[in-house]
Amino acid sequence: MSTEKEMNPAEVEQEEHDSNYQPPPQKTIEEIMAADAEDESLRKYKEALLGEAQAEKIVFDDSDPRKVIVKKLALLVTDRDPMELDLTGDLTKLKKNVFVIKEGIQYKIRIDFVVQREIVHGLKYVQKTYRMGVPVDKMVQMVGSYPPKKEIQSYTTPFEEAPSGMMARGTYSVTSLFTDDDKNEHLKWDWSFEIKKDWQ
Repeated sequence: MSTEKEMNPAEVEQEEHDSNYQPPPQKTIEEIMAADAEDESLRKYKEALLGEAQAEKIVFDDSDPRKVIVKKLALLVTDRDPMELDLTGDLTKLKKNVFVIKEGIQYKIRIDFVVQREIVHGLKYVQKTYRMGVPVDKMVQMVGSYPPKKEIQSYTTPFEEAPSGMMARGTYSVTSLFTDDDKNEHLKWDWSFEIKKDWQ
Protein backbone atom coordinates (compact mmCIF):
# COMPACT_ATOMS: atom_id res chain seq x y z
CA MET A 1 0.00 0.00 0.00
CA SER A 2 2.98 2.30 -0.04
CA THR A 3 1.67 4.20 -3.04
CA GLU A 4 3.92 7.27 -2.90
CA LYS A 5 5.68 6.09 -6.08
CA GLU A 6 3.57 5.31 -9.13
CA MET A 7 4.69 2.12 -10.86
CA ASN A 8 4.10 1.39 -14.51
CA PRO A 9 2.36 -1.89 -15.42
CA ALA A 10 5.60 -3.45 -16.69
CA GLU A 11 7.27 -2.93 -13.31
CA VAL A 12 4.30 -4.34 -11.42
CA GLU A 13 4.06 -7.43 -13.60
CA GLN A 14 7.83 -8.07 -13.57
CA GLU A 15 8.65 -11.52 -12.21
CA GLU A 16 9.31 -11.18 -8.48
CA HIS A 17 12.17 -13.68 -8.39
CA ASP A 18 15.06 -14.64 -10.61
CA SER A 19 13.78 -16.64 -13.57
CA ASN A 20 16.79 -18.98 -13.20
CA TYR A 21 15.70 -19.98 -9.69
CA GLN A 22 14.68 -23.62 -9.45
CA PRO A 23 12.72 -24.63 -6.33
CA PRO A 24 13.83 -27.83 -4.61
CA PRO A 25 11.95 -30.98 -5.65
CA GLN A 26 8.85 -31.77 -3.60
CA LYS A 27 9.38 -34.59 -1.10
CA THR A 28 6.92 -36.42 1.08
CA ILE A 29 7.36 -36.45 4.86
CA GLU A 30 8.39 -40.11 4.61
CA GLU A 31 11.13 -39.27 2.09
CA ILE A 32 12.40 -36.41 4.26
CA MET A 33 12.60 -38.61 7.36
CA ALA A 34 14.36 -41.43 5.46
CA ALA A 35 17.06 -39.15 4.01
CA ASP A 36 20.31 -38.85 6.02
CA ALA A 37 18.90 -41.19 8.69
CA GLU A 38 22.40 -41.88 10.03
CA ASP A 39 22.94 -38.21 10.93
CA GLU A 40 21.67 -37.99 14.53
CA SER A 41 21.63 -34.18 14.80
CA LEU A 42 19.80 -33.85 11.47
CA ARG A 43 17.30 -36.53 12.51
CA LYS A 44 16.52 -34.64 15.75
CA TYR A 45 16.16 -31.37 13.85
CA LYS A 46 13.68 -32.95 11.42
CA GLU A 47 11.72 -34.48 14.29
CA ALA A 48 11.46 -31.08 15.98
CA LEU A 49 10.43 -29.42 12.72
CA LEU A 50 7.81 -31.99 11.74
CA GLY A 51 6.38 -32.69 15.20
CA GLU A 52 3.23 -34.83 15.00
CA ALA A 53 3.41 -35.01 11.20
CA GLN A 54 6.18 -37.63 11.29
CA ALA A 55 4.01 -40.09 13.21
CA GLU A 56 0.67 -39.56 11.48
CA LYS A 57 -0.88 -37.92 8.45
CA ILE A 58 -2.11 -34.51 9.65
CA VAL A 59 -5.49 -33.69 8.13
CA PHE A 60 -7.28 -30.59 9.41
CA ASP A 61 -10.33 -30.88 7.12
CA ASP A 62 -10.92 -34.28 5.53
CA SER A 63 -13.42 -32.82 3.04
CA ASP A 64 -10.85 -30.32 1.69
CA PRO A 65 -8.18 -31.85 -0.61
CA ARG A 66 -5.92 -28.76 -0.54
CA LYS A 67 -2.55 -28.75 1.24
CA VAL A 68 -2.98 -25.10 2.28
CA ILE A 69 -6.30 -23.66 3.45
CA VAL A 70 -6.20 -19.88 3.84
CA LYS A 71 -8.60 -18.81 6.60
CA LYS A 72 -8.31 -15.10 7.23
CA LEU A 73 -6.54 -11.85 6.41
CA ALA A 74 -6.26 -9.26 9.18
CA LEU A 75 -5.10 -5.65 9.01
CA LEU A 76 -3.29 -4.85 12.26
CA VAL A 77 -2.96 -1.29 13.54
CA THR A 78 -1.59 -0.43 17.00
CA ASP A 79 -4.31 0.39 19.57
CA ARG A 80 -7.15 -0.68 17.26
CA ASP A 81 -9.07 -3.93 16.87
CA PRO A 82 -7.93 -5.96 13.84
CA MET A 83 -9.91 -5.45 10.64
CA GLU A 84 -10.52 -8.95 9.28
CA LEU A 85 -11.49 -10.62 6.00
CA ASP A 86 -12.98 -14.11 6.32
CA LEU A 87 -11.49 -16.09 3.42
CA THR A 88 -13.51 -19.27 3.96
CA GLY A 89 -16.79 -18.14 2.38
CA ASP A 90 -17.91 -16.47 -0.85
CA LEU A 91 -14.82 -14.57 -2.01
CA THR A 92 -16.81 -12.53 -4.54
CA LYS A 93 -18.42 -10.59 -1.67
CA LEU A 94 -15.13 -9.35 -0.23
CA LYS A 95 -14.91 -6.28 -2.48
CA LYS A 96 -18.08 -4.89 -0.89
CA ASN A 97 -16.44 -4.96 2.56
CA VAL A 98 -14.20 -1.89 2.14
CA PHE A 99 -11.60 -1.28 4.85
CA VAL A 100 -11.30 2.38 5.88
CA ILE A 101 -7.69 3.27 6.65
CA LYS A 102 -6.46 6.52 8.15
CA GLU A 103 -3.76 8.11 5.98
CA GLY A 104 -0.17 7.79 7.17
CA ILE A 105 -0.77 5.04 9.74
CA GLN A 106 1.60 2.11 10.31
CA TYR A 107 0.01 -1.29 9.74
CA LYS A 108 0.83 -4.97 9.35
CA ILE A 109 -1.03 -7.73 7.49
CA ARG A 110 -1.53 -11.12 9.18
CA ILE A 111 -2.58 -14.20 7.25
CA ASP A 112 -4.03 -17.21 9.09
CA PHE A 113 -3.79 -20.54 7.28
CA VAL A 114 -3.74 -24.29 7.76
CA VAL A 115 -1.20 -26.71 6.29
CA GLN A 116 -2.36 -30.31 6.03
CA ARG A 117 -1.23 -33.64 4.55
CA GLU A 118 2.29 -32.63 3.40
CA ILE A 119 4.95 -29.98 3.99
CA VAL A 120 4.49 -26.91 1.81
CA HIS A 121 7.67 -25.23 0.53
CA GLY A 122 8.33 -21.55 -0.11
CA LEU A 123 4.94 -20.05 0.69
CA LYS A 124 4.64 -16.52 -0.64
CA TYR A 125 2.11 -13.70 -0.24
CA VAL A 126 1.74 -11.41 -3.28
CA GLN A 127 -0.42 -8.28 -3.10
CA LYS A 128 -1.07 -6.01 -6.10
CA THR A 129 -2.80 -2.68 -5.47
CA TYR A 130 -4.68 -0.69 -8.12
CA ARG A 131 -6.30 2.74 -8.22
CA MET A 132 -8.88 3.36 -10.94
CA GLY A 133 -7.57 0.26 -12.72
CA VAL A 134 -3.95 1.45 -12.75
CA PRO A 135 -1.35 -0.62 -10.81
CA VAL A 136 0.27 1.51 -8.09
CA ASP A 137 2.00 -0.95 -5.75
CA LYS A 138 3.14 -4.54 -5.44
CA MET A 139 4.12 -6.34 -2.23
CA VAL A 140 5.83 -9.75 -2.24
CA GLN A 141 6.41 -11.37 1.16
CA MET A 142 8.29 -14.66 1.50
CA VAL A 143 6.29 -16.57 4.12
CA GLY A 144 8.44 -19.71 4.29
CA SER A 145 8.05 -23.50 4.46
CA TYR A 146 5.59 -25.05 6.89
CA PRO A 147 4.89 -28.59 8.12
CA PRO A 148 1.31 -29.83 8.47
CA LYS A 149 -0.26 -29.06 11.86
CA LYS A 150 -3.63 -29.57 13.49
CA GLU A 151 -3.83 -25.90 14.45
CA ILE A 152 -3.97 -22.67 12.47
CA GLN A 153 -0.59 -21.11 11.63
CA SER A 154 0.01 -17.41 10.95
CA TYR A 155 2.35 -15.09 9.10
CA THR A 156 2.57 -11.35 9.83
CA THR A 157 4.24 -8.88 7.45
CA PRO A 158 6.64 -6.18 8.65
CA PHE A 159 5.16 -2.72 9.24
CA GLU A 160 4.07 -0.78 6.16
CA GLU A 161 3.00 2.86 6.03
CA ALA A 162 -0.23 3.95 4.39
CA PRO A 163 0.22 6.87 2.00
CA SER A 164 -0.96 10.31 3.08
CA GLY A 165 -2.02 13.60 1.56
CA MET A 166 -4.98 14.70 -0.51
CA MET A 167 -3.75 12.92 -3.65
CA ALA A 168 -3.45 9.59 -1.80
CA ARG A 169 -7.01 9.62 -0.43
CA GLY A 170 -9.54 7.47 -2.24
CA THR A 171 -10.49 3.88 -2.94
CA TYR A 172 -8.01 1.18 -3.94
CA SER A 173 -8.65 -2.36 -5.18
CA VAL A 174 -6.33 -5.18 -4.22
CA THR A 175 -5.64 -8.62 -5.66
CA SER A 176 -4.02 -10.96 -3.13
CA LEU A 177 -2.43 -14.30 -3.90
CA PHE A 178 -1.13 -17.00 -1.55
CA THR A 179 1.23 -19.12 -3.64
CA ASP A 180 4.47 -21.12 -3.29
CA ASP A 181 7.75 -22.02 -5.00
CA ASP A 182 5.93 -24.37 -7.37
CA LYS A 183 3.48 -21.62 -8.38
CA ASN A 184 0.51 -23.41 -6.83
CA GLU A 185 -2.30 -20.90 -6.25
CA HIS A 186 -3.51 -21.80 -2.77
CA LEU A 187 -5.93 -18.85 -2.75
CA LYS A 188 -6.49 -15.72 -4.82
CA TRP A 189 -8.94 -13.04 -3.78
CA ASP A 190 -9.90 -9.41 -4.47
CA TRP A 191 -10.67 -6.84 -1.79
CA SER A 192 -10.75 -3.05 -1.35
CA PHE A 193 -9.69 -0.31 1.03
CA GLU A 194 -10.27 3.42 1.22
CA ILE A 195 -7.74 5.90 2.54
CA LYS A 196 -9.34 8.78 4.42
CA LYS A 197 -8.12 11.73 6.47
CA ASP A 198 -9.42 9.97 9.59
CA TRP A 199 -10.90 6.58 10.50
CA GLN A 200 -14.50 7.67 9.84
